Amino acid sequence: MLDMNLKMDLTQDGLSTFFKEYELEALRLLWKSNPGLISREVWEQVNQNPQISISRASIINFLNDMAELGILNASTETGKGGHRSRYSPRYDEAQTKQYLRDAVKNKLNAL
Repeated sequence: MLDMNLKMDLTQDGLSTFFKEYELEALRLLWKSNPGLISREVWEQVNQNPQISISRASIINFLNDMAELGILNASTETGKGGHRSRYSPRYDEAQTKQYLRDAVKNKLNAL
């Protein structure tokens, strides 16, 4: 398991403990996607939620961070305008929760 750099908000429940609303929305989109989405697609779909207004840079940074942590897969493809990454889930929602549980447990056991 990779060393994770996620912040926890213990006032929240479930996955909201680890993720902001727009981040969870992005993950939900990716869990339903096949073969995955590029950052522009994620950004456009997340911003369709009237309660969310987030920059594309924030989406790109989040997707890259999740790929680096191993929660998402990222593959490079060539498209109009150059190279881009396509993001897909490494885990479904239940597996993501288990991954995060294990990461927290491992950190607590290391104390």
